[in-house]
Amino acid sequence: MIKDKKRYSILIIEDNLGDYLLVEEFLLENIYLPNILHAHNFKEAKQYLIDQNESFDVILMDLTLPDKAGDELVTEMVGFLPHCPIVILTGYTDIDFSIQSISRGISDYILKDDLNANMLYKSIIYAIERKKSFLLIEESEKRYSNLFHLSPQPMWLYDCETLKFIQVNKAAIAHYGYTEADFLSMFITDIQTVMEQSTLDEALINRKQMEESTFTGSFNHLTKTRELINVEVYSTEILINDRNCKSVIAVDVTERKLYEHKITKAIIKTQEEERYEIGGELHDNVCQILATSMISLGMMKKYIEPTAEQWYKNTKEYITMASNEIRNLSHRLAPAFFDDSNFEVAIEILLNTFNAAEEYEIALQFDNKISAEDLSLEIQLNLYRIVQEKLRNIMKYAKATKISLDFFIENDMLVLKITDNGIGFNTENAKSGIGLANMKRRTELFSGNFLIKSSPGKGCVMRVSIPINTK
Repeated sequence: MIKDKKRYSILIIEDNLGDYLLVEEFLLENIYLPNILHAHNFKEAKQYLIDQNESFDVILMDLTLPDKAGDELVTEMVGFLPHCPIVILTGYTDIDFSIQSISRGISDYILKDDLNANMLYKSIIYAIERKKSFLLIEESEKRYSNLFHLSPQPMWLYDCETLKFIQVNKAAIAHYGYTEADFLSMFITDIQTVMEQSTLDEALINRKQMEESTFTGSFNHLTKTRELINVEVYSTEILINDRNCKSVIAVDVTERKLYEHKITKAIIKTQEEERYEIGGELHDNVCQILATSMISLGMMKKYIEPTAEQWYKNTKEYITMASNEIRNLSHRLAPAFFDDSNFEVAIEILLNTFNAAEEYEIALQFDNKISAEDLSLEIQLNLYRIVQEKLRNIMKYAKATKISLDFFIENDMLVLKITDNGIGFNTENAKSGIGLANMKRRTELFSGNFLIKSSPGKGCVMRVSIPINTK
């Protein structure tokens, strides 16, 4: 018979000498030269356990000792050596107690009447290997716990079904201002603005459709003092007690976003100044040259031969067409916003110019409440550019016949909604497009929210929401 040659150190706690000798014999049948120590009672066992020079691979223990027994004995032993597997050897057939003992950390529970060499050896090996697995799991959980609680970035866990916080780390408590008790009574929607909640809903729907377990995105969160912060969220699914949960890291990028917005605003300001300069030059210079040409042409009329009359009329029409085209182009480059009502007029002019050939059925709805709002010139101009960019995309790609534009106030937000019945597109494939990126960037300059819904064959809906108190 081949014996296990591993050097096992085994403590047997047994007050009955006959039972001890039997267990020793069983061990020697399968293990080559085991290091066996014998304790007759709990007191002796305790001395071995506190001896720094002794360590055990497994403990074999009778359940009834002269100085301690039953539940008290189990509790004491597990407390002394939680990382060492303990196998109970007993003559009592109490199933409930055996189950309870195992739940408290006992590795196995064997009746002495059923004991044999092979059973004992298998129990020892299984107990040792199970304990190793448990220790690895505990170590892994400890590392995760340390990463979670000691992370300098806010982290939390929430239930995917209820969206309720399950756990938060110290950084989240410090950064958001809520206590741990506050967080554990809240839902993740409680730290989001109203418009961000719709973004979250959209993100969750898309994640389920794509069957992805990870998610990244940018959100506006509210601290306990209602301070608005911009965060980049990185989350992944995790299973806790048979519940699908999300582990989330939130990186505050408010300062970075403010810096990026300053750069973007400077770039846009430079672009707008250039557009205004070109538009003004076209309107004030080129149009004047054409007007002078028209006057000069009129002065030549009496000298024109009858055979050249048609050429004269054609030339006059061409100059008129060029003047009108340049005037429209200058208005698109430099729309004149002098009060809130002119914003609506500028949009109407833009739509008329866009639909000069009457290829589209266009519906424009403008909420009367907007005229009562003190919208900054900057907001008006950027909304105008967003509409301009969207119309350009529709004309270039959508193959649409119907377009609707709605400007309205909702939940203290100025909302622009543009819908078309075109061929649609896959939004995931289009996210890297310059046009969409420009519209999104202009929206975010005013802490706004940009959403676009589309799919092949189902048209497109674009929604821009900007806080009306943003100046």
